[in-house]
Amino acid sequence: MPFISDLLGKPVADADGERIGRLEDLIATVRGDVPHPQVVAMVVKRRGAELIVPFRDVAVLVAPAVPLTCRRQEIVPYEPDENDLYLARDVLDKQIIDTDGVRVVRVNDLELTRVNSHFYVANVDVGSLGLLRRLGLARIVQRLFGRLGRPLTSSIISWDSVELLPGGEPMRLKVPSDKIAELHPADLAEILSDLSRSESSAFLESLDLKTAADTLEEVEPEFQASLVETMSDEKVADILEEMAPDEAADLLAELPEDRSRELLKLMEREDADDVRKLLAYPEDKAGGIMTTEFAAVHPALTAEQAIAVLRQMADEVETLAYVYVTDEDDRLVGVFSLQELVLAQPTTLVNAFMHRRVVTVDLDDSQNEVAQIVAKYNLRAVPVVDPQGRLHGVVTADDALDKIIPTKWKKRLPRLYT
Repeated sequence: MPFISDLLGKPVADADGERIGRLEDLIATVRGDVPHPQVVAMVVKRRGAELIVPFRDVAVLVAPAVPLTCRRQEIVPYEPDENDLYLARDVLDKQIIDTDGVRVVRVNDLELTRVNSHFYVANVDVGSLGLLRRLGLARIVQRLFGRLGRPLTSSIISWDSVELLPGGEPMRLKVPSDKIAELHPADLAEILSDLSRSESSAFLESLDLKTAADTLEEVEPEFQASLVETMSDEKVADILEEMAPDEAADLLAELPEDRSRELLKLMEREDADDVRKLLAYPEDKAGGIMTTEFAAVHPALTAEQAIAVLRQMADEVETLAYVYVTDEDDRLVGVFSLQELVLAQPTTLVNAFMHRRVVTVDLDDSQNEVAQIVAKYNLRAVPVVDPQGRLHGVVTADDALDKIIPTKWKKRLPRLYT
């Protein structure tokens, strides 16, 4: 199958054999349910002028010279639209996301395939062989490496496994993208780190709110702040509402004070109040690293009633590792696990199977002290209480160990503790 590098620069002649220019580019578009773009036109360059020839007028694409089926004056130029893609201009040398390999790669060449009378973009060559092919050195270098017993192989990715990055007009990311949505936020965060500042910001803004929020939670607050720097306040506020309160507070703490205040005003009151509460505590204290999204029930509920309550709050809770039991004054009186809840008889009261001795930390305990408690008792989360024993939040294991373990390991903890 031909590569686009084999075609660019070839002479183009009309039906009379008159040379009308050189092949400058191919235009392709996605039609119907086929994910591979179909070649619909050819860009011909002659003496600085550009002629876009419909592909139906091309007799043979793979030939020493590309012949047309009509004369120059009979050509009705193709009119590109916003969904068309110029393969050389818009794709070659651009960065794309390999959604199978979960990485950012550079397009060195494009492989076409013929189905009946149509040509489609089949694969993307992201290896050195594609670059050598464009430089006209592929055969020479392949022979040389072959003699050395180290033959070069192509690094090919199917077109339907890649996504075009936003930015560098007219590159576009298809939104919503099923393939992007299927990636773990940690993988998306790794992709962000491989991009330039402007590319990563554009990529983040192209994601839906929930995916953007989950992805931001996987990177450091300083990087978070740089990513949302050029984003509108309304969009940032929407993303903050989707983030866990402690993560939102960390991001706001990295932004200029004036902007943080404006963003809090744009957020829903309940979400903003949770974040303000966290911002009131030093960031290295339990109160500053806790989350207010925890599961708590009353001791007088039955197991069946407790399960119903948890179902209602499931979307608003950061961790369900433990369920805390509080009285009418929000004082912490017990704790139990989901396993204990499920195994309890439906009519059994929470008060009967909860653990009354609960390991806690104080609002003003340092992060190091919290981390020691989490490590000592092998906890997934630890509750944070005030001097009166009222429950204010919980510190999850990953947040407790934030400054103790390397950053690259820290973000793996949520997956271990789910």
